[in-house]
Amino acid sequence: MGVFFRRKAYDELVRWKKEYADQYAVLLEGARRVGKSTIAEHFARKEYRSYILIDFATVSDDIRGCFDSIGNIDLFFLRLQAVTGITLYEHESVIIFDEVQLFPRARQAIKFLVKDGRYHYIEIGSLISIRKNVQNILIPSEEMKITVYPMDYEEFLLATGKGGYHLIRRLYKTGAAVGQKINIELMRTFRLYMAVGGMPQAVEAYLDGKNFSQIDIVKRNIIRLYEDDFRKLDPSGRVSAMYHAIPAQLSRDFRQYRVNRAVKEKRRSKKADELLCELLDSKTVNICYHVTDPGVSLLLTEDLDSYKLYIGDTGLFFTLMFMDRLAVENEIYSKLLSDHLPANLGYFYENAVAQIIVAAGRVPYYHTWEKKGSTHYYEVDFLISQGSRVTGIEVKSSGIGKHESLSAFKKQYRQHCKEVYVISQKDVGDKDGIKYLPVYMLPCLLEDQEISGSGIST
Repeated sequence: MGVFFRRKAYDELVRWKKEYADQYAVLLEGARRVGKSTIAEHFARKEYRSYILIDFATVSDDIRGCFDSIGNIDLFFLRLQAVTGITLYEHESVIIFDEVQLFPRARQAIKFLVKDGRYHYIEIGSLISIRKNVQNILIPSEEMKITVYPMDYEEFLLATGKGGYHLIRRLYKTGAAVGQKINIELMRTFRLYMAVGGMPQAVEAYLDGKNFSQIDIVKRNIIRLYEDDFRKLDPSGRVSAMYHAIPAQLSRDFRQYRVNRAVKEKRRSKKADELLCELLDSKTVNICYHVTDPGVSLLLTEDLDSYKLYIGDTGLFFTLMFMDRLAVENEIYSKLLSDHLPANLGYFYENAVAQIIVAAGRVPYYHTWEKKGSTHYYEVDFLISQGSRVTGIEVKSSGIGKHESLSAFKKQYRQHCKEVYVISQKDVGDKDGIKYLPVYMLPCLLEDQEISGSGIST
């Protein structure tokens, strides 16, 4: 079992055990290396009298053979305990099915196992689409889902001992500026999070005293693992190409992600749409759909043909930005931490904001519209809904400058627009109807607007 960091998914598992585990198994889903297996096993150790972990990536034929007896459930449990040497206690034990997509029969058995009621069940699914291996089985309705994301900023602070996020919450609640000195220090810590990222292996390397070049190697190994899995999904390499194209397309400020540029096709094809679904299933990317009319509804007017893609972990995003080099040197990371990178990295902060929104359980959208009498257009980077109201967000990497798009958006949709924000490195402020918020406070804003924060879905 790997190093355990306190994760919010653990708290969701606690809630599942208390409220739902007698009626539902739980499926932990997410990208590879986000910590699903570590969370599940630590939870089993702490919250149950005993547990059996079955990893279908390495499981023996003897354990696979136990499922031949699933029709006789008493015999199944007897054989499983005999093979593993672990005693199960009724209502006090949990069975973990890791890499469950590799053995669909186990997932199909969940219906009967949950109905039996003696034990609880945790399933863990990874990058290869679970749907690939379930075409001929009955998907259990007795299954809840918890998505495990890369570590968010609050989890990162806890893991690295940089202080509790509760202090930032208290600062946010005051509504006042935090002051230049405090803001500079808090932004430096957030840039550290952007550099290291939220993949537990990278965070562990940082805590072990590794330099940034060494941490970068850890992240490159994760990316290569994704590439290997992408090739299993699509041997032509197009899924991998779509993944690698994300930083470049964001840097060019396209109005939408252009699949044909990523996979070198003349036009968008049905196959390309299928590959996008595979990429989204991998949980390695976040998607942000364009909406045509924020004044009606974000969900009802989303344009499924127009979207932007973001890398699921901003630490991996930074490594992908320099993937043409053998490794990202310590000097480049140092420039990031001191905010002295030569390029305008608004798209880097944009990726971080998308990650924060998704990790908070929210669905990100964006909106563009033509300027009258001009070939140019307005764009609001992110829209967040709260009931019938909408909050507009523009992301800046450094200076806050002018905000024509936000001002135009607020005017055009004044009946539906709750607030508009500039998210940047600058301190808290409010000017001309536009609010300014440092990026490290964005989770506070999302918590403020949150209606239901469950994380558990059926």
